Amino acid sequence: QVQLVESGGGLVQPGGSLRLSCAASGNIFSINAMGWYRQAPGKPRELVASITSGGSINYADSVKGRFTISRDNAKNTVYLQMNSLKPEDTAVYYCHADGEVGGSSWNDPLELFGSWGQGTQVTVSS
Repeated sequence: QVQLVESGGGLVQPGGSLRLSCAASGNIFSINAMGWYRQAPGKPRELVASITSGGSINYADSVKGRFTISRDNAKNTVYLQMNSLKPEDTAVYYCHADGEVGGSSWNDPLELFGSWGQGTQVTVSS
């Protein structure tokens, strides 16, 4: 019911910048939080940054001061501005959103959802 469309990944040199975007669509009643996770080969998926609809933000220690998460609630879109990229930032980045769908009629009650994007590769290399 909820689809996440990501864009902005690519290959950049160390010290470069990328801006990731993720737009959610579907029968969305509300989004409680959106965030970015990443997974490097052989490593577990980890939270990079998250933001709630109210604006509360969390960052992984490894990206604080370099990455900035923001959102456009009207567009159900979250962004991740990545500056001063390092080779260790290389990973597949996944967008995630959770919230509620439905509620458009009495026989379509609200339901919780949690959706993942398809992932976008970010490679930092000289």
